[in-house]
Amino acid sequence: MKPLYILFFSFFVFLACVDKTKTSNKYKRPSVGNINTLQVVTPDRLWADTVGGAIRAYFASPTPGLPQDEPLFSMSQMPPKVFSGFVKTYRLFLHITLGETDTIAFRKNPYAAPQIGVFITATSQEKLAALIKENAPKILSTFKSSEIKERQRRTKISKLKLDSLPSTFGITLEIPSAYHIAKSASDFYWIRKELKYGNTNVIVYQVPLSAIPEKGNIIDAIIKMRDSVGIKHLPVEDDGQFITEAAYAPYLKTTVIDSKFAYETKGTWEIKNQWMAGPFVNYAIKDEKNNRYLVLEGFAYAPRTAKRNLQLELESILKSVRIK
Repeated sequence: MKPLYILFFSFFVFLACVDKTKTSNKYKRPSVGNINTLQVVTPDRLWADTVGGAIRAYFASPTPGLPQDEPLFSMSQMPPKVFSGFVKTYRLFLHITLGETDTIAFRKNPYAAPQIGVFITATSQEKLAALIKENAPKILSTFKSSEIKERQRRTKISKLKLDSLPSTFGITLEIPSAYHIAKSASDFYWIRKELKYGNTNVIVYQVPLSAIPEKGNIIDAIIKMRDSVGIKHLPVEDDGQFITEAAYAPYLKTTVIDSKFAYETKGTWEIKNQWMAGPFVNYAIKDEKNNRYLVLEGFAYAPRTAKRNLQLELESILKSVRIK
């Protein structure tokens, strides 16, 4: 009986070890943190010197496309000895210390979920600053993608039902339930959310592929396109016109939306001859199968409100598009 007892005992010990391993691998504490908030974990002396300057230069630089300067991330700093327990669950963090090697590592969900942590070590402050500079574009892109996904995850909790959008444009969008349909027509769709001071808006329309040339002045073509649609479809008091602000050229780059080539345009809209303006983000998605550019735009009017997080919410909505 004794060997049999030992066999059963060993079997249950094995099961306990397996279960514990599974639990530790699968279970992560929920992460915390507001959208676009970054925790910087680095010694105080580094934060006050060259390393801190490099961090602020890249991660607190102005957010593109906003009428006033707002930093890319709201940052707070703590020394590594304090980075334990609950504070290790911040959704985004940079962990930067001096060490024996020059390394950088991106880790997904190291202490909580969802979470992105970037660990940077180097043998001197100068090398830390160089690593930050060299890798800042990749880090910023990774953090931005993570925040878009987090904003979309929150949207899924309570979504607005849009029965007419698929039949009109053949697409789906995931939009928070706080929005409402302002206009639904065969050539123009408008969804709106009221704020305490102002509103955020999403519009959808389509133009022929010829509306944006393959070569030439693309930004001028996009401005002409959005101005003509804004003047026609967005009502403005006192005979004003909803147009692209003329004083500054919008920011333009190419991107991919729903596996399709797209132009991303960020800038400022204004009401002609009136003191009203705000940021917009526009995606012109090349949909060759349907011989069109599908155009999705988000814009905000929030004169008393910081607009960085409003813009990210709009981007998260537009990037949720799926073309049927």
